[in-house]
Amino acid sequence: MEKKRKEIIVTVIGKDEVGIVAKIATALAEATINIIDINQSILGGELFAMTLLADRGKSALSLPEITARLQDSVAGLALKVTVQDSEVFQYMHRV
Repeated sequence: MEKKRKEIIVTVIGKDEVGIVAKIATALAEATINIIDINQSILGGELFAMTLLADRGKSALSLPEITARLQDSVAGLALKVTVQDSEVFQYMHRV
């Protein structure tokens, strides 16, 4: 039987640098987390903003462990990384 999807929302905000998406995607892949959807943009020519939806159903890591791995993957860059359970995110942002 296939595990149920456990979706998370990852946001990354900060100074634009080469390789941010690659570093985040690599850290997720190494943690057996699949990216479902991703949206990123550069605001005002220098502010990087990314939001992605991912499935952590096959990962053994907790949300704090995932957050720590993602933060470690972009250490040294001026970025803020947050990870939230998608159900909690949707509940908090419903209209």
